[in-house]
Amino acid sequence: MESSIPALIGATESGDGAAAEALFGALYSELHRMAKRELARQGAPVSLSATTLLHEAYLDMAARDGPLFPDRARFMGYAARVMRGLIIDHARGRHAQKRGGLFEITSLDTQSMEAAVDHGELVQISEALDELGKVEPALAELVDLKFFCGFTFAEIAVLRDVSERTVQRSWEKARIYLHRKICADRLL
Repeated sequence: MESSIPALIGATESGDGAAAEALFGALYSELHRMAKRELARQGAPVSLSATTLLHEAYLDMAARDGPLFPDRARFMGYAARVMRGLIIDHARGRHAQKRGGLFEITSLDTQSMEAAVDHGELVQISEALDELGKVEPALAELVDLKFFCGFTFAEIAVLRDVSERTVQRSWEKARIYLHRKICADRLL
């Protein structure tokens, strides 16, 4: 199936809707694992399942206009960004003032308190990553591939046709930028 993915990407690029569906189907299990990983990492609420997240991402991606995805890495990176955006939108909606703000009914489970996620921090990270995308799109894509898609430095190097060390240096540059941006925002 892996060898047909470039062909599906090419057919999707030329506007073949059936090829777009076949591409999504071919990558479904990998995208589902990515959705589960994202939900676990972001501490998303129980009301948002990996399957729901994946299907919402598909609807968003299917409605997308403009140039499509020249390769698998860009497709997966875009899927990760869409999922991240959906998780953040869901978190914002759950914590909206008209929904009771930060008031939640919970049980006294100390384990879940340790795993609680600061939704403000999640939004702050997303905004910093969006800003990085405006300044250095290649670095933002690298963060999506590494952090959200779970690719290794070696896999990213192959996808980008560069050395693994070049990818590691770019990763450090992106991490430094995001760290400084988040720290600067906290001081404001």
